[in-house]
Amino acid sequence: MPLRRPKVPRDAVYHPVFARFYARISVTADEKHGVAAHREELLAGLSGRVIEIGAGNGLNFPHYPTAVSEVVAIEPERTLRRLAVTAALRADVPVDVVPGAAEALPVKSEAFDAAVVSLVLCSVRDVPRTLSEIRRVLRPGGEMRFFEHGIAPGRAMATAQRALDRTVWPRLLGGCHTARDPIAAVRAAGFELGPYRRVRVPEKGPQLPTSFAVLGVARRPYVADAPRVP
Repeated sequence: MPLRRPKVPRDAVYHPVFARFYARISVTADEKHGVAAHREELLAGLSGRVIEIGAGNGLNFPHYPTAVSEVVAIEPERTLRRLAVTAALRADVPVDVVPGAAEALPVKSEAFDAAVVSLVLCSVRDVPRTLSEIRRVLRPGGEMRFFEHGIAPGRAMATAQRALDRTVWPRLLGGCHTARDPIAAVRAAGFELGPYRRVRVPEKGPQLPTSFAVLGVARRPYVADAPRVP
């Protein structure tokens, strides 16, 4: 498939210390905190050509159904991308891991049947631009599957999340923000929001700033949005 010329450097994101830390804690979260089951639910029923934005160390790859003909996995961080390449070799579906940034996806428009974002929107530099890019590369009617953490429903935790986002959290954790609202962002980007549900990670135990997540489906509309009247 022809690739567009990237508008960003080859290694658009470079967090080697955080990447090694994430590679460890993500496996623990999958095995002990129920995240693997959420990945399975996230990807169930997918088919055709899929683009995964922010593939990380490739933990979604074992959960893709065999009806998926190809996965193009975008990962901007070098250390995680190397791990994703190794994970792709063990996948039951063809996975091509390539560098690139969510805000400038290096693929043609309307080239994919589905897109997957999994614990990604918290850390991208520009959420609206990322979602606009996902809309661009999806065919009309194509699905976006999302599993994202975000702002807590309670005022006390939400206040704490905002304080963390303004100070140490993004610097220590690879640009992650805890108080973003993925559902509001998906709606604002012009997607048709499908079924979704809120989950806690981990389901039991103490609440963390990253515990409040949402898992669901949105679609690129078949008809372009009508222009807004000033």
